[in-house]
Amino acid sequence: MTSLPIEAILPALKEALRVRTSTVLVAPPGAGKTTRVPLALLNEPWLAGRRIIMLEPRRLAARSAARHMAVSLGEAVGETVGFRVRLETRVGPSTAIEVVTEGVLTRRLQADPALEDVGLVIFDEFHERSLAADLGLALCLQSQALLREDLRILVMSATLDAEPVAALLGDAPIIASEGRPFSVDTRYLERRTEGTMEAQVARTVREALLNDEGDILVFLPGMKEIRRVEARLVEMGVGTGKVRICPLHGGLPLDAQDRAIAPCPPGIRKVVLATSIAETSLTVEGIRVVVDSGLMRVPRFSPRTGMSRLETVPVSRASADQRRGRAGRLGPGVCYRLWTQPEDLRLAPRSAPEILEADLAPLALELAAWGIKDPGELQWLDPPPAAAFLHARELLIQLGALEADGQRGTGGLITPQGRRMAEAGLHPRLAHMVLQAIPMGLGKVACRLAAILSERDFFRDGGVRRDADLRLRLEALDGNFRDSEDVGAAFGVAVDLAARRRILAEASALQRAFGLRDEPCDEKSEAYVASQPEKVLPVFMEEDVCRSDRWESCVDACGLLLAFAFPDRIGQRRPDGRFLLRNGRGAAFADVQPLCNSPYLVAAELDDQGPESRIILAAPVESEDLERYFGGQIEKERLVVWERSSQAVRARQRERLGALVLRERSLADVEPEAIQKALLAGVREEGLAILSWTKAARQFQERLQFMARWDDDWLDASDEALLAKLEDWLGPHLYGMKSRNDLQRLDVREILEATLTWDRRRELDECAPTHILVPSGRRVPIDYGTPEAPVLAVRLQEMFGLKDTPRICRGRVPLTLHLLSPAQRPVQVTQDLASFWRDAYFEVRKDLKGRYPKHYWPEDPREAIPTSRVRPDR
Repeated sequence: MTSLPIEAILPALKEALRVRTSTVLVAPPGAGKTTRVPLALLNEPWLAGRRIIMLEPRRLAARSAARHMAVSLGEAVGETVGFRVRLETRVGPSTAIEVVTEGVLTRRLQADPALEDVGLVIFDEFHERSLAADLGLALCLQSQALLREDLRILVMSATLDAEPVAALLGDAPIIASEGRPFSVDTRYLERRTEGTMEAQVARTVREALLNDEGDILVFLPGMKEIRRVEARLVEMGVGTGKVRICPLHGGLPLDAQDRAIAPCPPGIRKVVLATSIAETSLTVEGIRVVVDSGLMRVPRFSPRTGMSRLETVPVSRASADQRRGRAGRLGPGVCYRLWTQPEDLRLAPRSAPEILEADLAPLALELAAWGIKDPGELQWLDPPPAAAFLHARELLIQLGALEADGQRGTGGLITPQGRRMAEAGLHPRLAHMVLQAIPMGLGKVACRLAAILSERDFFRDGGVRRDADLRLRLEALDGNFRDSEDVGAAFGVAVDLAARRRILAEASALQRAFGLRDEPCDEKSEAYVASQPEKVLPVFMEEDVCRSDRWESCVDACGLLLAFAFPDRIGQRRPDGRFLLRNGRGAAFADVQPLCNSPYLVAAELDDQGPESRIILAAPVESEDLERYFGGQIEKERLVVWERSSQAVRARQRERLGALVLRERSLADVEPEAIQKALLAGVREEGLAILSWTKAARQFQERLQFMARWDDDWLDASDEALLAKLEDWLGPHLYGMKSRNDLQRLDVREILEATLTWDRRRELDECAPTHILVPSGRRVPIDYGTPEAPVLAVRLQEMFGLKDTPRICRGRVPLTLHLLSPAQRPVQVTQDLASFWRDAYFEVRKDLKGRYPKHYWPEDPREAIPTSRVRPDR
């Protein structure tokens, strides 16, 4: 067996685990921690014959690690070393080391919280911080604290910030391995060039093939980019002769994944086009050159919309170093980084933990099955965000997985339905869909639909690619189609044959897990009694509900099944062809297609970008099915509301499913109080201008405001204050009224005056009179528009003989005099009439006498005769 750097620290690791129950191991890529550590610990006394479970974040890495360890022991996989991953298990009675994916550990913990037959749990590549790894560690820590003090926990990583993890594990010791000191020549772009990322990658691969030795590992963000780069390399002549192009991603068949990581025959070079699946744990034989696009694809979840989407983002510093390390495992290597050195300095230190950005519905369901309502009861490196966790619990309540206790997002205990959903190993949405479908005779089609939604779309290109109808995908899984060419010919679309096979295998595995026979769904289906002791789900009986009187075929029930999984994304067509979803969000198709005309549909996949989400996958659903299967969630409400368009109160009865109005009719017999309330709401919405404000009414309001300004005992009568107190002063006068026209008949002055007692009316007339008698004998109105300074606008000649400014409010408030010319234009504004007569009148008199020579302009206005005419009568 080849010596690896990790072997130098194995004695220290053994000693740490002998005296402590938790340890952290940090070792760089290529040190051998994944394949050597479990074997080295296999015979430790504290293991006491129990098994070692090692978690790997990906299925391919788990299978590969188990195979390498088995080969090193000279055995087949399934003897001393085995693995458990989704859809595949290779373990036997003598298996002592199980390599599992993280969801498998969660299922095992739920079934046996004490892990009685397990002595050590290893979390490999923990730096990836997957949601399942964080959950698995939190559950193991509680199990260790409450049930199994002797349970060992080992956290291993290549780039982990070890101190926080060690503190979480109770100040566990940190063991570090230096690794193999092979140098890697890192090369950056001098500057960004024009063209696509795929074109740059292809050019760099060709350059590396010409200038460097060894196989090449190319990191790309996703399958789409892998296909594009492969096509460009083929155009350049790469991939023929002595160079092989090998895609590597989780969607490939197992044999294709094995070919990508296996060594090539002598004289053949390999170009592996991989996603981040090749960053850690996985050893790709022969690699001496890495070409890093600098991009990765990560899921982002929005609690606001309840939807997840994949985003392409720059890699972190930790991921970039992991990728570069792949070139230095066998000897000196080369890493081409397709970004500049200044951009390199701006990389984030590490990627955000998945728990901070993922859909937390699976986590919330697992915690509920564990018996935990508040995540704070467990130990976390990063606790789940409160808003996302609240949203997750609300969804689980809607799916019937948690008991509702009357408060938003605070569902109580897990229900029997929720426990069955947790045992299914599917996302809670999909598990709920299958469980609802089985009694309806739709179990098989639900399993197929769940498999489609769990994998990538196998419709890739062609005319149907933009068609979002999921029924087409279900039809394309029909066994009558032998290969992708048959499917393509039938649907006018290029088909990913490997993805189609994987989906069919996943659907079959789901049927077995749910105890369903593999029969056509439109035939009578009966469950069979399974004898496997590991079966965790109860056996269901399927009733023959899939008949011609319900659906022409089970495919036509696709929309209803989706509604069980995505009740918040049931959509109702708007007049313009867009859709309103049950959760209140808007959604639309990117282009015109048949589903645009569906009155109702269910959106299974949305892109959650912009104010309206783009619908990617959906199926139509009948309103009758919504009423039949969601009748308990349909709310009936009587609405008496102000309708702005008609400027009147309208009374309706609505049947509503969330934001969707399924049915509406007018109501004739409505309580007067409800109409009054709606009418007052209409006044608030439209403003007081909806009432008929005469000049007298507005002056009365202004007089009230004046009194409130100068006397604290008077209430505010501004528009804002009146709107706030509509029920008090306007409400009693609205009996029998329903519309704006009715409101216009009200005498607002009379209504406002009715709010005053007799004594207050007398005080108002005394302190804030509507008019004042001026020396000329004319009654002139007072303008109270400015409560601080009421205005009296009067011709100057009418004030002759008055020595001082007139006052109101028992002499406390002088009027602001607007002294006017004969043409009614202001010639002076003053609150001090005596001062005006004494100091300014003579200048004003000269000007007015010149412009109005026929008028009377006495030398002493204080002794002159006031007049409202050209000259006073003698």
